[in-house]
Amino acid sequence: MKITIGDTVLTATLENNSSAEALKDRLSQGPVTIHMEDYASMEKVGDLGFRLPANDKQTTTKAGDLILYLGSSFVIYYDRNSWRFTRLGSIDDISAKELKQILGRGDVTVTLSL
Repeated sequence: MKITIGDTVLTATLENNSSAEALKDRLSQGPVTIHMEDYASMEKVGDLGFRLPANDKQTTTKAGDLILYLGSSFVIYYDRNSWRFTRLGSIDDISAKELKQILGRGDVTVTLSL
C-alpha cells in the first residue's frame, strides 16, 4: 500500500487479516483521503469514512504501525502505546524520527492507495 503525506510517498506492508484484506478491497476502487489529527503526542488518527472488520488483540505499537481503531478510525503511530487494536500493517523502512518529521505537528492529510 502507498501512503501519501504532502509530497512524500511511503510504502507499507499490510497484515494478513480480514481487516487489511477489506482495506485492500476498498482501495482497489480508488484512493482514500483521510484528515488526521494528532492525539496524545503518539499518533495521528482520522476517520476512514467507512467501516472495516475488527481483529482486535492486545498490541504494543511502535513507530510506523498502522492500526484500525473502533472499526472506522485509521491510526498512524509514531510512538509506543499498548491497547486492544486491530493491526492493518506497518510503514516500511522508516525511523520514528523520520516519521515525526514527515507527519509534522498538528493536522495532516493522508491519502491511501494501492
